Amino acid sequence: MDHQKIVTHHGNSLKTRFALRFIRSLTQIKTAAPTVSSMGTLRKRSSIIKLAADASMASAVGPKRSWSRAVLFKIRNRARIHALARQQKESNKKKEKEKNCKKDVVLGEEMEKELFGANELRRVVPGGESMDLFRLLDETAHYMKCLNTQVEVMQSIVDLYSPKT
Repeated sequence: MDHQKIVTHHGNSLKTRFALRFIRSLTQIKTAAPTVSSMGTLRKRSSIIKLAADASMASAVGPKRSWSRAVLFKIRNRARIHALARQQKESNKKKEKEKNCKKDVVLGEEMEKELFGANELRRVVPGGESMDLFRLLDETAHYMKCLNTQVEVMQSIVDLYSPKT
């Protein structure tokens, strides 16, 4: 199989590093499980492929970015993270109720919108919960660039293996 058609010849570019890791992961997924047609299994396979894409991108970026460290950590500790997330969600609900009851200062409408936007970003960007606003914006920009690269490479794979019409 000629993977060079997918990967540009820029040696150590982010796109190249991601593509090689992702193709390796796809090959392992294909050999691990035969092709299936049931909807539940199809959903499971697509989530496995998404996980492989995320892991490949985070691995290609390396530990220099907070979001990539958060993704790799989450993948390595998935079961434990799910249990902790459930506990934290319950705890946050209790804290939010207490906070709403004790709230005596009302933020201005503009400030409230700004905080809401930042909180939404924190939920979307891996590891964003613990970042200050400036770091969050920097990590968001880099994360978006990497997601775009991921889409380009995956589209190249689809184009390469789709039948020509």
